[in-house]
Amino acid sequence: MTMETEPSSTGSTSASSRRVSYFYDAEVGNYHYGQGHPMKPHRVRMTHNLVVNYGLYKKMDVFRPRLLSPTAMTRFHSDDYINFLKVITPDNMTDYTRQLQRFNVGEDCPVFDGLFEFCQLYTSGSIGGAARLNEDSADIVINWSGGLHHAKKAEASGFCYINDCVLAILELLKKHERVLYIDIDIHHGDGVEEAFYATNRVMTVSFHKFGEYFPGTGDVLDIGYADGKNYAINFPLNDGMDDEAYESVFKPVLSKVMEHFAPGAIVLQCGADSLSGDRLGCFNLSVKGHADCVTFMRSYNIPMLVLGGGGYTLRNVPRCWTYETAVVVGEPVKDDLPFNDYYDYFGPDYSLHLPVSNMENLNSKEYLNRTKTQLIDILREVEPVPGTQIQTGQVESQLNPRGFSMEIDEPSKDEGGNAKSDNPDERSDDRMDGRKEHSAELAS
Repeated sequence: MTMETEPSSTGSTSASSRRVSYFYDAEVGNYHYGQGHPMKPHRVRMTHNLVVNYGLYKKMDVFRPRLLSPTAMTRFHSDDYINFLKVITPDNMTDYTRQLQRFNVGEDCPVFDGLFEFCQLYTSGSIGGAARLNEDSADIVINWSGGLHHAKKAEASGFCYINDCVLAILELLKKHERVLYIDIDIHHGDGVEEAFYATNRVMTVSFHKFGEYFPGTGDVLDIGYADGKNYAINFPLNDGMDDEAYESVFKPVLSKVMEHFAPGAIVLQCGADSLSGDRLGCFNLSVKGHADCVTFMRSYNIPMLVLGGGGYTLRNVPRCWTYETAVVVGEPVKDDLPFNDYYDYFGPDYSLHLPVSNMENLNSKEYLNRTKTQLIDILREVEPVPGTQIQTGQVESQLNPRGFSMEIDEPSKDEGGNAKSDNPDERSDDRMDGRKEHSAELAS
């Protein structure tokens, strides 16, 4: 018997009225971190294939991002670091021994063929998506290849090289006084928190495993600094977080955030390593439990950029992000997976939703309630007022992030895209938002 899963919305706007844009480049699946490395960009291609075979592309405007220039990346990252990423290859690594160590490239963040082009691809989707939100060309934008939240100004970290989250937030700040960043990856969103730690124009909210776990940051007492005090919200968690426990903390905390911070736009990082059975994770969330966070934030009807992130069990990540795509567009999807190019990956049950494990939840209700109360008390100190100018560029480059004109997608002049087309190969090639992909990109 086929079960249908109904993505719900509690917002005042009907599900069908959301204008959704979706950024994807078929090349992203061709990049490979190396033998045995847990990060596999191929998962984004698998996700896209499921999205297409479920027919969800018909409900969205689908774009291939126009590549941003290296200069645009220096709105956050240092010039030296960007120049290094541009020139480093597996063949010339021995000439850059000192820089490899300085920029933390080589182990968790390996050098591989096409490294900088890979960074351009995933980052361009996030910045292009932020630009579409700024121009009011979309209500929600999805970029599953983005969400690489660990990268620092001049350092790679945790499989991340360019911090597309930070760059997208800087783009959103061109229009919005306040931007909210939410991180449901199992790892703390340290790179984004650090970038905006001293400003009250960006609030970062992270729910993550804490204690002898990468990256080791994100204590509940880390609340921001100077003007940014009380604008960094961290909910440290133990192993075994399940759907019920996660919902019991996510919704109350975010309700209070929305009440006090009143953001103009939201960036939601949907790292799928918080799912049950993840290769590197230790939480016990179901696909629906994970997606309930998307459903809840969607209900506020505020411009939202939805990004990927972690996720290291190859068969589960596409399930999660495909279902969350369905949630975003408000389309019910069947639990039985449609036939797709990677169908054999999803055996033996070939279903969208998987049972969770019977692992113990080490987060007691007392601990969760105590931490929740602590964070809500912090949020009571927050007043929704404009802050001071943000300076995240390095001093020596003399770049002023607020005044820098980024080379990104221009606003769309037309409405429609391919949303009303039954042909998945039909693309919006007359726009400046993206480039028309080759005819096989959306082939099922």
